[in-house]
Amino acid sequence: MREIRHLYVSAGHNYFGRHGQHAGTNGIEERSEVRCVAGRGIEGDRFFSFKDNYKGQITFFAEETHLGLCEQFGVWDRAPSVYRRNVITRGIDLNQFIGRKFEFGGVTFAGAEECRPCAWMDDAFHAGAEAALRGRGGLRARILSNGMLRTGAAELHEV
Repeated sequence: MREIRHLYVSAGHNYFGRHGQHAGTNGIEERSEVRCVAGRGIEGDRFFSFKDNYKGQITFFAEETHLGLCEQFGVWDRAPSVYRRNVITRGIDLNQFIGRKFEFGGVTFAGAEECRPCAWMDDAFHAGAEAALRGRGGLRARILSNGMLRTGAAELHEV
């Protein structure tokens, strides 16, 4: 089953643009639904209206990847919010949507690129997480249509 397991927004950056500094302390809020605005991002999120045609208006991450890291490192006290991705999915190979348009949960997206892991992943999750996430760090996408994403089962298809 394809589903949206978690939805997250954060009003501020903890890692982005902070190279050589300490991580920020902005919280991340879990929601049961988020409003997607075409060309702008998710209302209330730190990347909303960040810049024109920004390829990371929304980010996706697979729950299966999170659980795999938990198993690999024996870490069970970290929620998938530590990666600071917006949409945690189940049952989807996210890499297949790089360079493709798709509709998920009634909203249309353009998959831009892998959401490459950075050195902060070692701090946020566990030492070695950055290397373990290469090739499976999630998906960065542009939002092409307005709509609401909600947790639960969601239809997914390429457009």
